Amino acid sequence: MSLEATASPGASAAGATSLPLQWRSALTRFAMVCAAVLAVTWRDWWAMSDQWWNISTYNHILLVPPIIGWLIYIRRDALLEIDPAPWWPGLLPLAGAMFLWLLGSVAGVNSASQLGAVATLMLAVPATLGPRVALACAFPLAYMLFLVPFGDELVPTLQMVTAAIVIWLTEASGIPAVIDGVFIDTPVGLFEVAEACSGVKFLVAMIALGVLVCYACFKRWKMRFLFMAAAIILPVLANGIRAWGTIYIAQSQGIAFAEGFDHIFYGWVFFAVIVFLLLAAFWRSFDRDPDELGIDFPQFMNSSWMNRLAIPARATGLHLAAALLFIAGMFGWQFAASTIAADIPEQIALPDVPGWERVDYKPDVAWSPRMNGADHKLLGRYRDAKGREIDVSFALYAAQSEGREAGATGEGALIPDTAWRWVGPWEANTESSGEELLAFGQVRRFAATSYRTGSVLTGKTSSLKLQSMRDRLLMAGKPTMTLILSVEGADREAAKQTLADFGAATGDRGEWMDRIARVR
Repeated sequence: MSLEATASPGASAAGATSLPLQWRSALTRFAMVCAAVLAVTWRDWWAMSDQWWNISTYNHILLVPPIIGWLIYIRRDALLEIDPAPWWPGLLPLAGAMFLWLLGSVAGVNSASQLGAVATLMLAVPATLGPRVALACAFPLAYMLFLVPFGDELVPTLQMVTAAIVIWLTEASGIPAVIDGVFIDTPVGLFEVAEACSGVKFLVAMIALGVLVCYACFKRWKMRFLFMAAAIILPVLANGIRAWGTIYIAQSQGIAFAEGFDHIFYGWVFFAVIVFLLLAAFWRSFDRDPDELGIDFPQFMNSSWMNRLAIPARATGLHLAAALLFIAGMFGWQFAASTIAADIPEQIALPDVPGWERVDYKPDVAWSPRMNGADHKLLGRYRDAKGREIDVSFALYAAQSEGREAGATGEGALIPDTAWRWVGPWEANTESSGEELLAFGQVRRFAATSYRTGSVLTGKTSSLKLQSMRDRLLMAGKPTMTLILSVEGADREAAKQTLADFGAATGDRGEWMDRIARVR
């Protein structure tokens, strides 16, 4: 069956030694649009490539571009039978992807700006080459989404899930143990389900592999669903079993031996074993030969609705100019928004609080929240008549941008590469997000973090970024604040009461933050 009623002269199913003129012209326009997109979004592509190369969680993404290239290469003969042409309706989703990039860029949400950058390249295909070409390459284009690094946001949840699996297996194997968040206390020592042990890098790599296998090896959607479910569940369970195995071995062989074994086994060898087990369980159900992979949805190529939809743009020069002009406009908007900053005072100070006095800040374990790029930072300690103490950390930002983002990864109460470890979530409400920290297995700290921008007070970084995005898009410069109230060395209930009493003394938290920042 012919894939396109108006096949390009000179193209054949067997392929061609050179590209037809129409394809050369179309690819030239496509390259120009891609070059413009890359010129505008290069910071996002640089950040992504740095993560692919230097962060083990994302090393698997280095294989995604060759996979996409292979998937397109095996379609080369069929693609040459399609007449590529610019498509006016395709400019709308292209504009939407660029606007997503703009939103993420002005709000400092890397995942959104990177997704927008990748999606813009994807959607340049239907815009400049037409919907038939895009439909023919539907899967490889969709697979480009795996170029966006994701998974860090899953780490806390995976830590808790892994800890739950480990404590169940530990108790089932007859080893007495007590769980405290992500810490498991056993007769031979205290074990932590750290971020590196959450299993996130194997989960995200398995998801990428699972999607590819589902497409290339199965025809039936039932088997695709079952394989994908297994690809998600198996690495999570296997990681929990691996962590339990470390604890089990430590009971008889000692912690040093168990850690050494875990370091040898835990890595891509572990991932390879999991992949082998998964494929071995399903290989008999493979019903699609990878050699059969051709264009996607061939039955729709000459359908009546496709013929009505795929009306090519006649004014190719005007179409190209419109695409480039919009990309340039988004860049101009982003550049203008990035220059907006609020007026802030030259100095700020922690105020007096009724019933509480300022005392020297002398923590049992060094602790100073990370607030990179803040224009002003304050850290102090208050004590009441009962001897209770609370630490107050405050940061004021004139603007939010790369390297100076409140609530960004690595910012806040949990300081990377220090003695402090995350135990689990703590008291949280609409005004703050709480977390419990532990140092040296003994000293606890309970911290509640609040963010403020304009009239918005929240404990969620997502709400903060949405408000910051809105303000910067509207060219409204508003200061951003971070407040961390924390109690060291107390138990959960005592810390909760201390924060409540201190909050009652300061009054409305948002207004108190405004007074510290001297915006009232």
